[in-house]
Amino acid sequence: MGYSQAVMDFRRARRKVALKRVLARLAGKSPDLLSYEDVRKKLKARESSRRDLKEIPLDSIVGSVGRYKDFTRGFLPRQDSDSDRWARVKVAVTELGGLPPIEVFEIGEVYFVLDGNHRVSVAREVGATFIEAYVRQVKTKIPLSPDVEPDDLIIKAGFADFLERTSLAEHLDADQLRVTAPGQYLPLFRQIEAHREFLIEERKQEVSQSEASEHWVEHNYIPLINVIREQALLRDFPGRTETDLYVWISRHREALEREVGWEIKPGSAAADLMLKSSPKVRRRAARLAKKAIAAVTPDPLEAGPAPGRWREGTLAARRAAHFTVDILVPLRGESASWGAVDQALLVAERESARLQGLYIVASEELKQDEEARFVKDEFERRCKNAGIPGKLAIEVGGVARLICERARWVDLVVPHLAHPPGTRPRARLESGFRTMILRCPTPILAVPGSRSPMNSALLAYDGSPKAKEALYLSTYMASRWSISLTIVSVTEGRRVSDETLREAQSYAEQHDVMANLVGKSGEIANAILQAADERNCDFFVMGGYGHSPIVEAALGSAVDRILRETDKPVLICR
Repeated sequence: MGYSQAVMDFRRARRKVALKRVLARLAGKSPDLLSYEDVRKKLKARESSRRDLKEIPLDSIVGSVGRYKDFTRGFLPRQDSDSDRWARVKVAVTELGGLPPIEVFEIGEVYFVLDGNHRVSVAREVGATFIEAYVRQVKTKIPLSPDVEPDDLIIKAGFADFLERTSLAEHLDADQLRVTAPGQYLPLFRQIEAHREFLIEERKQEVSQSEASEHWVEHNYIPLINVIREQALLRDFPGRTETDLYVWISRHREALEREVGWEIKPGSAAADLMLKSSPKVRRRAARLAKKAIAAVTPDPLEAGPAPGRWREGTLAARRAAHFTVDILVPLRGESASWGAVDQALLVAERESARLQGLYIVASEELKQDEEARFVKDEFERRCKNAGIPGKLAIEVGGVARLICERARWVDLVVPHLAHPPGTRPRARLESGFRTMILRCPTPILAVPGSRSPMNSALLAYDGSPKAKEALYLSTYMASRWSISLTIVSVTEGRRVSDETLREAQSYAEQHDVMANLVGKSGEIANAILQAADERNCDFFVMGGYGHSPIVEAALGSAVDRILRETDKPVLICR
């Protein structure tokens, strides 16, 4: 090949530049080479003196030391003044059989040309895929791949700074902390700083940044990452990372805690974020359907969540994270409602739980009045005396609806049973307590009077889905709390099904609980109340309403009657 032909090849390469720039922009990529010095500084990389000769892929060369503005990302020439140099290199390649190796810096999986930019350009133009190079390694904790873009460097620079300030590279694989959007590392660093301050306050001594970072990983980062994996949340966010979701869920959790006034569990915040933010069509459709149904369905006719959903979510959270039981206690200011607080404190002591108080008032003005201050002070006093963490939120709105909304963030609701469902259909239909039973997503421990020791449970069991949830929970309590359990099965107008009792007995025995079995016939509520008296049971466990809301309102139920007639707590399960 002659020199003049090589010049023509250069001009042809120059004409490709404009087209390649357009194609790159359409693909959302940069047509520019990266500056080695810019990348080195941002990634806090350190050069080594070692120099190895090897063949490197041309596609992995993404930048240059001094001439990153003279060539495109594909090493097409951008300057007409390079014509002579480029043509001479082309002639040397074709007529002399090759040129000396180029010199490059290696960062991760990519290379930056120190000497030999024209040789790379010509090699790519003739269709070569590899080139011989003297390689100098540059060490960094941040991985770089050939598809790196200039915008990626903003993220990677933040990552390098984050790792340097936190020493987290000692505790986690760097790739595990990868994010896909700028600005994600600052909130992570602020979390670690807040965690460090908490540890200093708790331990009353200085805590190093490295120690605080390690403790944060174990107690904050990993538990929420486990929730993300347990619930397979990344499926709804293709192209994102676990740390992306960690940051989004953490921000959402902080916003929820400001709104609610309580501490929200990571798993609950994750589930709420997915419900509100998942881009999947099925989730969008579910959200729209839920809003449409809520707009046209009166509260007393809403059927509420499906049986077992609360238990499934709770078990998933227990498996995936450091699990804390949260108990919601609605307060009304009247003296009788403090019995529910005392009952909740007993449960909290056995479960190592925390109390989330909710005082509901009729107007914004009443949130600041003397009674509200008294309720807050008394709630905090009782929690402190019992050694149980507790926090009270004061809200304006409808009692049943607010309790059900807040119940999404807790594991148990413990209300004072001041007004049980009435005896007449209309009274039942208008009952706020009945609405709460229907719509509340978590179990309800209704407390009609003073605190019960809760040492002897009576489970009303008929084999229905909600009764099975009551069986699961009462067996758990009998095992964990070391209390007695009586299982009562009542058949109205016919013989008791032995199979129903055997089913309950078998489940209890599988969990090392020896239950007392009682079979009765007759009117259901009467039989259950009678069995409780006979066995000296001090609280009931039962499933919620078994029929549709309108049928229950018209015909009544055993649940309603027991709530009206007992002075013992009633744990109602979904």
